[in-house]
Amino acid sequence: MTKQTFIKGAMILLAAGIINRLLGFVPRIALPRIIGAEGVGLYQLSYPFLTVLLTVITGGIPLAITKWTAEAVSRGDSARVKQIFRTAMGLTIVLAVLMTAALLLLAKWITTHLLTDARVYQTFIVMTPLMLIIGISSVYRGYFQGKQNMIPSATSQIIETIIRIIGSLTFASMLLPKGVEWAAAGAMLGVVVGEIGALAVLLWTYARERSKQKSVEEPNAAKKNTPVLRRLLGLSIPVTGSRMVGSLSYLLESILTARSLAAAGIATGAATAQYGALQGMIIPLLLLPTALTFSLASSLVPSLSEAAARGDKGMIHKRMHQSMRLALVAGAPFVVVMWLFAEPICRIMYDHADIAPMLKLMAPIGIFIYLQAPLQAALQALNKPGTALMNTFIGAAVKLMLITILASKPELGIYGALIAINVNIVLVTVLHGISVLRFIGFHMQVLDFVKVGAAMLIMGAAAMWIMNTKPLTLEWINLILSCFISAIIYLLLMIWMKIIDRHDIARIPLLGQWFK
Repeated sequence: MTKQTFIKGAMILLAAGIINRLLGFVPRIALPRIIGAEGVGLYQLSYPFLTVLLTVITGGIPLAITKWTAEAVSRGDSARVKQIFRTAMGLTIVLAVLMTAALLLLAKWITTHLLTDARVYQTFIVMTPLMLIIGISSVYRGYFQGKQNMIPSATSQIIETIIRIIGSLTFASMLLPKGVEWAAAGAMLGVVVGEIGALAVLLWTYARERSKQKSVEEPNAAKKNTPVLRRLLGLSIPVTGSRMVGSLSYLLESILTARSLAAAGIATGAATAQYGALQGMIIPLLLLPTALTFSLASSLVPSLSEAAARGDKGMIHKRMHQSMRLALVAGAPFVVVMWLFAEPICRIMYDHADIAPMLKLMAPIGIFIYLQAPLQAALQALNKPGTALMNTFIGAAVKLMLITILASKPELGIYGALIAINVNIVLVTVLHGISVLRFIGFHMQVLDFVKVGAAMLIMGAAAMWIMNTKPLTLEWINLILSCFISAIIYLLLMIWMKIIDRHDIARIPLLGQWFK
């Protein structure tokens, strides 16, 4: 089994994440052109329920496997690693079967009574196999990440994305003649096929690893009698609770937003289209840099768990500084580009320039999203999931209250929901930061923020100058050129200000070999 260092593991997941995010924008761009904003809205309306059920199945179990496996591997306890994996797999399958049955039984009632658009029923039925498929995949990913081998997770994500793109666009086009509701269901069918492909990759990788291990395994490995299920639940339930707050918040957000827009006098079809634009077009753009932050968070959990098991405070602070600095540096240029060029981005990508004000309003909040994932991962790795749960709960309560108040105002409409989401993001990130400071004394250097802020201003000025001079005839080429040149200026400024150095770049797969 290949074990990677923290940064190398993060960079492997980052490379996969960037590929996935970029490829993922193919259906994001093409799907609205095939099924329209209303079809995207129907497709997105099913996700909050899927997220809640998947949280029950995968919310804390993969993280618990990662954390506990990392601790067992650091002690050389291979027998315990097997027990953790088998117990987690059995628990996940049982939960997945129960959740699938619940969704099938309640689908008609949910789409008729809870949601404002009953046409989402077909999408609900199509997505039911995802519970079992994603549940099993998550156990394998937690196992590999616990061994600090990020390659299987990265490979499976890329395969899933490629198959999902082809499947979603093909099935949506094929089913469109039957109606927009069937086209949305076709897009969801592509997701199912993609997840099957990802699971196949993980199963193949695990089978290869097991065949290699059998040839070197000790014949009389000692069996441990400690109740594995009890500790697995003890590790996973607080994390599941924390994520359940977020998932239920997302679910209630979709329900309350739809009902508040109706109260504001917006018709059902228009409300579904507005919700689809926010959740299916704007927020995915904002989350593009989270390819890095999620990869950092995934690598941070086993690394911090291992350091905490050794009582190595210096290493804990070092890893936190690395992850937070990288999240800040990588996310900042995206904020600049999305804020400055919201209108051309939305027009070129989605052919919907009218949704640009949403992106412009959310762009500055992106920096809080990018810093939130490493902070939450740190709290979970340091056995403080209850604190993360409370912070998430406070943010969710404030968000839902604000959606009810603001989105029902005719003069605000969907922008009321957007303001509430922004407040939630900032509040939860700040609370996580205060908690990490309290528990381990870690905080970001103010000078880092000043340097990154200055680089953002210079980058923005350069990008605007290039865009306004219009060196080429086509707008989309000018946009790419301005983003590319200003990003190079930003990177050079980061190196000059010593926020990053050649050693950071040297750790990036493929590119890094030129800087060693």
